[in-house]
Amino acid sequence: MKLHRTLALLAAAFPAVAGDTATPATTQAKPVKANYELAARWTATKVGKLVFDLVDEVWDNGDTLVVKNRGQEQRIALSDIKNVSYSPFINPPRVTLSLRRPTVFGDQITFSAPVRLVPFSTSPVINDLIERVDRARGKHD
Repeated sequence: MKLHRTLALLAAAFPAVAGDTATPATTQAKPVKANYELAARWTATKVGKLVFDLVDEVWDNGDTLVVKNRGQEQRIALSDIKNVSYSPFINPPRVTLSLRRPTVFGDQITFSAPVRLVPFSTSPVINDLIERVDRARGKHD
């Protein structure tokens, strides 16, 4: 009896399940018009920048970072870094260095952060880098 009452309540709550005879023509959504102006803003260059802007390697060498990309290498002093931004919610997590002066890689360098076992958490390696950059900037500002 209890099961029969439960089925009756479900049938009342979900008429389509209980045999509603609505035709697909009455329930179809109107087609959405494509937004070509918005799509045109996402050029191959912009998409490529989002996906392929990571450098190959970044090594911590104490008071400098050694950056390697496509056979080129440059040392960047921590005091030449304006800002370090860390995005843990992107896969892979990304670190972007904004530089005081352009390098062979431009005025920003983006690389993958070290892999963390706990996703979406702060990285002690990146936090240490941010603190050291702040100290190095304080000496040279």
